[in-house]
Amino acid sequence: LIEYLLGETDGVPKDPKLLFRLYMAKRQFKEAAKAAMIIANQEQIAGNYRSAHDLLFSMYQELKRNNLTIASDMRASLTLLHRYTLVRTHVKRGNHLVAAKLLLEVAKNISQFPSHVVPILTSTVIECHRTGLRKSAFEYAVMLMRSEFRNQIDAKYAKKIESIVRKAPRGGLEDEGAYETSPCPVCEANLPCMDFICGQCKTTLPICIATGQHIVREDVAACPECDFPALKVEFMKILETTENQCTMCGEEIEAMRLVEIDNILPYIGTGT
Repeated sequence: LIEYLLGETDGVPKDPKLLFRLYMAKRQFKEAAKAAMIIANQEQIAGNYRSAHDLLFSMYQELKRNNLTIASDMRASLTLLHRYTLVRTHVKRGNHLVAAKLLLEVAKNISQFPSHVVPILTSTVIECHRTGLRKSAFEYAVMLMRSEFRNQIDAKYAKKIESIVRKAPRGGLEDEGAYETSPCPVCEANLPCMDFICGQCKTTLPICIATGQHIVREDVAACPECDFPALKVEFMKILETTENQCTMCGEEIEAMRLVEIDNILPYIGTGT
C-alpha cells in the first residue's frame, strides 16, 4: 500500500494526506513527519496558514510524546507560521511594535507566503512606519514599488507607500526598536529578541508563543494544555485578547492555570 501511495507501482504519486494518515495509523511517526511537512508546505503555498500551523503543531506534539527528534525544518516552519498568526492579535491589542517585528520576520521569508506577498509587505510597511522603524518601512515600500507588485497594492494604501518611498530616510538610519536584545537562556549572551538561534552557543531556542521572541530564563510559564512556553506576563496579556485561547493549541485556558517554569532547559532540550 505504501508503495502504491508513493507511486512506485504505477508511477503516479497519490495525495500526501493519504500517506500521512497511513503512517500515523501505523505509528511510523518519522515518515508521518515528512509527509506532514509536504502537506503543510502545500497548505502554506495555497495561503491556508492556520491549517499549515495546526498540522505542524499536531505532528510536533506527536513526536514529542514519543520522545522522537523534531527536525530543524519543522521547528523553523512552525515558528514562522506561529509568528504570522500572532500579528493580528498584537495589532488588535494596539501593540504595533511587536506586530511590526513579527511582520519583519515574515517579510524576510516572503517567498514562503506566495499567495499574499503584497498584503503582507503592505502590512509590514504600515506597521513599521507607524512604530518609527523607518528604515524597514522604506526598504519594503521600495520592494512594493516593483512592477510586479505595484498594481496589486490596495488603493487605500498606495499613496502612503509612495510617500514613504519619496521621503527616503537620510544617512545610515537604523531601526533600533527592531533589534532589541535579550539574553540567551543557555549561555546568557545577548542576541536580538527575534533570533531563535544563538550566535554564541548555536542553540536553537524555543520562542515565546505570546510574542514570537526567543524564550529567556526568568518569568516564563507554559500552557497547561500544550506545554509550549511563553513570557508569563505577555501570555497573560494575550489571553485577555484571545478570550482565554492559547495562541499555539487553541485550547481555552485561564491565566491562573499557567504553569510556571523554574528551569527552562528541558524545554530547550525538547525544542518545544
